[in-house]
Amino acid sequence: MASNPAPAAEYLRKSTEHQKYSIENQSAAIRDYAERQGFVIVRTYADPAKSGLSLRQRPGLQQLLKDVAGGEQEYRAILVYDVSRWGRFQDTDEAAHYEFVCKEAGIPVHYCAEVFANDRSLPSSIMKALKRAMAGEYSRELGVKVVEGQKRMAARGFKQGGFPGYGFRRMLISADGERRQVLERGQRKSLATDRVILVPGPRHEVQTVREIFRKFTTESMSLKDIARDLNRRGVPSPEGKAWGHSVIAHVLRHPKYIGWNVFNRNTQRLGSASRPLPKSEWVLCPGAHEPLVDEKTFALAQQMIDGWTIVKKDEELLQALRLLLAEKGMLSARIIDEAPDAPCARTYWYRFGSLRRAEELVGYDWLEGRRRGTNAEALEQLRSILRVDGVLSAKIIDKAGRGLFSQRLKRRFGKLSRAYELIGYDWRANLTRARTRSCES
Repeated sequence: MASNPAPAAEYLRKSTEHQKYSIENQSAAIRDYAERQGFVIVRTYADPAKSGLSLRQRPGLQQLLKDVAGGEQEYRAILVYDVSRWGRFQDTDEAAHYEFVCKEAGIPVHYCAEVFANDRSLPSSIMKALKRAMAGEYSRELGVKVVEGQKRMAARGFKQGGFPGYGFRRMLISADGERRQVLERGQRKSLATDRVILVPGPRHEVQTVREIFRKFTTESMSLKDIARDLNRRGVPSPEGKAWGHSVIAHVLRHPKYIGWNVFNRNTQRLGSASRPLPKSEWVLCPGAHEPLVDEKTFALAQQMIDGWTIVKKDEELLQALRLLLAEKGMLSARIIDEAPDAPCARTYWYRFGSLRRAEELVGYDWLEGRRRGTNAEALEQLRSILRVDGVLSAKIIDKAGRGLFSQRLKRRFGKLSRAYELIGYDWRANLTRARTRSCES
């Protein structure tokens, strides 16, 4: 060891992979390297039990980079156990970038357990690039293996991590099925051979779950009304927060309340954002634990929810519009609103940005539809309305129910009074009668 050892910092990261990567083992190997290479450790940065997939969840490495960029650090080198401890970034350029930041500040990174020296030589650069790619690939392969193992256990009815959910608790069981204890929040199993299943939780939670299903299916209460009633009565909610319609919807939708173990409803691979998976990819195990509601009640709740417009897909809404178009031959807000089996026009406006856009998506030329027929046909329809009502006004025309609307006449003839003139109707002379007739209708 040199008489005047150079100051260095050590960076330690422990995930959950293997004992050789424990914080203690890494530090021991790094300090042995420091003694042989003439360094003395003056600062330690650590990320215990942290994934190496991203910088976002690694405060230790974030602080290291911040100190390096600030230029006030007392060390002249950074010692890391190996390339994988620096990170298993899925983009190898990201790992190289963070190392470059340190090198640019005059503080090189040393990989203490690697067989190559990080000396900027071509062989060293090639080996680092290869090791970084291998580290990222290891995470991808490990993720696939872990998920496949979880799927097998879930298919046998065992709970695979996560919270039990309102109305349930986690029960630890041995390999031979003997119940050991209820796990409190934050507790984990200690033996690899042990498993976890769901069991009914406190009595008041079980009763609340059944009450939610009853109010929804039998009393036809809305989700908001159910939540409002529970909050008014001070019923304790999940996480200690107020009840909301989304919490009620989750209870009504989840198959665990009829005793099914469910896994793989969402995916969040390699640090990506969580996204829902189609039901075809769910892992389901019926009869995995004791249900809180019967299957008939649960099925009725699903049927009622599936009937909501808000849960229908865009294609389902458009198909209803196609059927209506085939039946009526044309589309308008009034036709849509009066159809008993179709969502209202405002629903299409919210979902597709405008009613015209929805009409275009089902192949309906809304402009041509509003101009259909000749001027003579439109005027003949107007005469027919006049013969029945004796007077004309925009309100009378719109209420006649003959497929003719005042706005359409305005677009066709420029103004409504021009259409009146063309059929010989003196609207000025009949203005008072028309107003009286409009009020009566």
